[in-house]
Amino acid sequence: MPPQKRATLLIKNIGQLVTLAGPAPRLGAQMKQLEIIKNGGIAAAADEIIAVGKSVEIERQTEIAESCMVIDAKEAVVTPGLIDPHTHPVFSMTREEEFEMRTLGKTYEEIAQAGGGIRASVRDLRTAPRELILKQTKARLDRLLAHGITTAEAKSGYGLSTDSEIMQLEIIKKLDETHAIELVPTFLGAHEIPDEFQNKRSEYIRLLIEEMLPVVAFRQLAEFCDVFCEEHVYTIDESRKIQEAAKKLGLGLKFHADELKSTGGAKLAASLGAVSADHLVYISDSGIKALAASRTVATLLPGTSFSLRSKQYAPARKLIEAGAIVALATDCNPGSSYTESLPFITTLASLQMRLTAAEALSAITVNAACAIGRQNKLGRLEPGMQADLVIWNMQDYREMPYHYAVNLVNQVIKKGKQVLVN
Repeated sequence: MPPQKRATLLIKNIGQLVTLAGPAPRLGAQMKQLEIIKNGGIAAAADEIIAVGKSVEIERQTEIAESCMVIDAKEAVVTPGLIDPHTHPVFSMTREEEFEMRTLGKTYEEIAQAGGGIRASVRDLRTAPRELILKQTKARLDRLLAHGITTAEAKSGYGLSTDSEIMQLEIIKKLDETHAIELVPTFLGAHEIPDEFQNKRSEYIRLLIEEMLPVVAFRQLAEFCDVFCEEHVYTIDESRKIQEAAKKLGLGLKFHADELKSTGGAKLAASLGAVSADHLVYISDSGIKALAASRTVATLLPGTSFSLRSKQYAPARKLIEAGAIVALATDCNPGSSYTESLPFITTLASLQMRLTAAEALSAITVNAACAIGRQNKLGRLEPGMQADLVIWNMQDYREMPYHYAVNLVNQVIKKGKQVLVN
């Protein structure tokens, strides 16, 4: 037998150690199975978890390195680090005036048609200094981290030109190398049709396929390609064409699907083997069936319905009961969901989509890991997994959705190192 690894991190006296040990993804009733260890302890060597169990046993049986950090959790809750599988963090302008317009009755589509929305963000980002965008994006990542998020998918999509899309992906790459949060980059050149191509959409799609995608793939700037598959943005046929080109270049696929109307985006995502189909507010019953028969994750974004003042939320219960893989995300972006708080998203999921606290927690850990292709190392606290975890200022995990609009994070551990103490 190889010698036992010496712990460089040991956390003891954990009131509820929510391990989520077991299957990935969690389906149906499995989403309520959190595998909680009371009076728990956990040990890690460098960035790897080496022992999970009762606190007294972990303390007695684990060999400690001389420089080991020992943390007394004081009977608090410990969970895996939260995973946000859908964010748009790289932008230069906020759109609070549009938020106010919505309070006065304007719809998302009306604001976009009047020159606001995504294209407004595009116009601003194209002229903003790169260092300013980098600074602003880092500040958003700091806030994500402060709310317990240790891994996040990060999209481009506010440039819509080759140079500006690459610039956004380069910023994501740089921050992945320098920030505590682990970033998973996604190319979203198909976020909108830019102003200069409004009457030449086929030319922009050709630019996406023949110029942008090959450069992104050759430079390995993105892991996934996303497309806003929606009636007023990219049609089903256009989305298929873009994503088939991305797939040939070796990129994984993600979709904005069935957000504003039922267009068949979820069915297309499942048929192409996409890692996730996101939003799904107006998904059809056949779309639910298609996702349930696939490995494509249904990533739900209740913050967007909330911010857009929608009366309709994604049918989470129907998706879960059908056997689909369900995850949650913030959709952090300047237009339709400007929040960095996944815990608040669990509140919305519980109140508006009837998820239990356990289901919501599964959706932002183990299932969220599946939505970014990281289920083999993230989202669960088991030996061999990456040592990403959060110590919370709560004694029961159900406080997360219940005690809303405050930050209950005490400490964040990323790759076995303490990266934040609140």
